[in-house]
Amino acid sequence: MPVSETVSHVKAPGLPSDMGQIRTIMAADRTLMAWLRTALSMFSFGFTIYKFLEGIGSHRDLAHPNSPQQVGMFLTGMGTLAIVLGTISYWATLKDLKQTEEFRLGRPILIMALMMSIAGVALFVTIATRLI
Repeated sequence: MPVSETVSHVKAPGLPSDMGQIRTIMAADRTLMAWLRTALSMFSFGFTIYKFLEGIGSHRDLAHPNSPQQVGMFLTGMGTLAIVLGTISYWATLKDLKQTEEFRLGRPILIMALMMSIAGVALFVTIATRLI
């Protein structure tokens, strides 16, 4: 058999042969990316509002002096929760398609979700302990 024929029959490892499953997996990837974008917005808003309100509080007396910290913790906590829930939903979709064996944890989107979850927890802890 010539080399050109053997190469044409080789499919990418780990991808299903059904185009519907491939589209569903790509849609799940996009959905998890949307969760990550939302969480990143919550992180940045939480941190920005925390620092802004804290700056205002240092110049004036706030009615509730802990409010900057509480707002920052709430938004970063919600962002971290969004990543976790999005990742669980993503993994459930892959499990429903019986694709968890092929994809395991090496998917780039799962690596990003893990890194952003760690960053969210770290940001939450730093706001809670007022390290920044």
